Parts: sequence; structure tokens; C-alpha cells
Amino acid sequence: MILVAAACIVLLCLTTLIHYETLRLLTLVLPRTRIASRAKLMVVVFVAFVAHAAEIAAYGFVAYLLVHGFAVGSLGPLPGPSLKVALYFSAETYTSLGYGDVIPQGALRALAGFEALNGLLLIGWTASFLFVEMQRFWIDGRNTDRNAEGEADRTAGRAGDPRG
Repeated sequence: MILVAAACIVLLCLTTLIHYETLRLLTLVLPRTRIASRAKLMVVVFVAFVAHAAEIAAYGFVAYLLVHGFAVGSLGPLPGPSLKVALYFSAETYTSLGYGDVIPQGALRALAGFEALNGLLLIGWTASFLFVEMQRFWIDGRNTDRNAEGEADRTAGRAGDPRG
């Protein structure tokens, strides 16, 4: 059980680091890019999805390692699940989907509960980040639209002005 607890702590640190650095990179890079606000939101969603996939993979690999390398439990009725089963189990646990078709046995149950809580926190973090970014992009988009309209008005005003 101590090994599983240590794995949980390492995974918590690793997934938090992955998530923090991903969101920090988005915060630094996106304002400097000259793409439409809609495209920026798509980038945020895609990059966040990739970060979540990496975090799910980390849990899946550790679960696989704990089962095959340290025999701390199993996933499902078979003693040694494939890596594919471990990754699937990780994805359904991280998202708290919980179909129940792959059930952890032994000390691996603690890892599953920990992953579900960590996944909920990281998904919530992504949701709040996406909300903040959407607000910022919408405000920036409105300001850009207003500036463009003002420039068009000034240009139109000069075109009709006989003084030129």
C-alpha cells in the first residue's frame, strides 16, 4: 500500500505540473498570436485535451507497472491486464465515467479513487481556464471589432470630405 500511496503522490505532482505548464504556455503564447478568437479557443480546447490525455496515460502506465512489476492488484478478473486495458481504465476513472467493466482489485483501488479526484480537479481547472480565456478573447474581439469600425468610419469620413 505504501508503494501505491507513493505512486499517487508522484502522479499528483506530475499531472499538476503537466497541467500548470500547459496552461501557462497557452497564457503566454495565445495573446501574441494573430489568429481569430474562435481559432484561439479551438487551440485551447485541443491543447487542454492533449494535456488531459497525457495525464490519463501517466495514470494508465503507472497502473500497468504496479500490476505487472509489483503485483499490487489487478484490473478486472485477469491477473495481468494489457496496457490497452490499463489506459482504458485510466480514462474512465480520470473522467469519473466509471462503466464498471474493469474493476480494480487490491491496493490498486486506492489509485483509482485518487485518480478520479485528481481528474475532477484538473478538468475543473481546465473549465475555469477556458471560461477566463473565452471572456478575454470575446472582450479582445469586441475591442478589435470596434477599432476596425472606428477606422472604417474615419476612412469613410475622409473620403467624403472635400478638404481631403
